[in-house]
Amino acid sequence: MSSPIDEPFIIKHIGYLLNSYVRWTGRELIPPASSPSERAKGLFEQKFVVLSHGTQADPILNYGNKAALDLWELTWEEFTKMPSRLTAEPVNREDRDRLLAQVRKNGFIDTYSGVRITGSGRRFLIERGTVWNIVDENDRYIGQAATFSEWKFVG
Repeated sequence: MSSPIDEPFIIKHIGYLLNSYVRWTGRELIPPASSPSERAKGLFEQKFVVLSHGTQADPILNYGNKAALDLWELTWEEFTKMPSRLTAEPVNREDRDRLLAQVRKNGFIDTYSGVRITGSGRRFLIERGTVWNIVDENDRYIGQAATFSEWKFVG
């Protein structure tokens, strides 16, 4: 059975995600690779978390690398069917919505911190995360992504 990261849609999506990161931040998220497939595999195996969601009215997660899947304690299938709002507890969703609106307006932020919740209900604090808009080759908005490497479980 092939891995989800071998799917043409995911490989293309990761290209948009990585190119958009460079566009907004001026930095590479991962070193360049010889092919889009190698970039997809490289991003999936990173130790830092990367996730993204689409543009639905209630955006659905459409990518999580291995670190994200492990942190949220979910399989690829579970993760990519989940509305992204469910990564936050109900009490934190209003703050999350404000953050995402700010990113939509400004392109990215790189000072995100906030509490999120795993699939099993464990709470963790993200520190110094980056959230950015994903655009395609026609500069069309297709979602948002986030990355962070610092988190700790809390109460």
